[in-house]
Amino acid sequence: MDLGIRNKTALVAAASKGLGKAAAMALAREGANVAIAARGEELLQQTANEIAGATGARVVAIPADVSVAADIERLFGATIDALGPVDILVNNAGGPPPGVFTDMSDEDWLGSAELTLMSAIRMTRLALPGMRERQWGRIINITSMSVKQPIPNLILSNSLRSAVVSMAKTLSDQVAAEGITVNNVCPGYILTDRIRQLNQSQAETDGVSSDEILQRSLSDIPAGRIGQPEELAALIAFLASERAAYITGTTTQVDGGRYRGLF
Repeated sequence: MDLGIRNKTALVAAASKGLGKAAAMALAREGANVAIAARGEELLQQTANEIAGATGARVVAIPADVSVAADIERLFGATIDALGPVDILVNNAGGPPPGVFTDMSDEDWLGSAELTLMSAIRMTRLALPGMRERQWGRIINITSMSVKQPIPNLILSNSLRSAVVSMAKTLSDQVAAEGITVNNVCPGYILTDRIRQLNQSQAETDGVSSDEILQRSLSDIPAGRIGQPEELAALIAFLASERAAYITGTTTQVDGGRYRGLF
């Protein structure tokens, strides 16, 4: 299937590894030119070289911290200079720290809001004018299954990722007639450093091994296994495509059936 995004410009945040890297790879395989951003410059450049080598796409690495407004401004300027205006935006950021409500200070809430919510708002704000001008755009937010089924001990992530989804749903209605779609993807239990860190944190709290935490989680997944980043990336690539032009305002989980709600 030709997804119709060859030579489009994609910008993927938090893309030096994990879900962001898989999304950038999937878009590059479809012929998009891709800018990737993350804080660590060395790993980011290694990832850019890997994606370019595997796909033949134009890939640029732009170090940036998406929790910092000035970094986002610089990121967009550098992307446009290197590849042209952004057609496909994949909002992504590292998850807020785990903990219960009483663990969290104002600083924890505000810092997590900058990382999780404000990064998506600022990135979208910068991408939107050009998309409107061209009457074509794809905005995809990587959130979490927690927006449909809150996860214990993740009060910050549950709250702020849900805010991203509400923002995106409202925006999708405002820009749909201009050829711009806005969708959310919700990874479940997918093998990333974030999952490893959360497993370790829970293991320390419960006084068990991280392997035991892994097995507990697998027992609640109908598919019986942990997911791979490429499985989420395949959905992102489709939502970014011309074929998905009539899909907007959706929030779709990729979780092996773990979420059992109807909506």
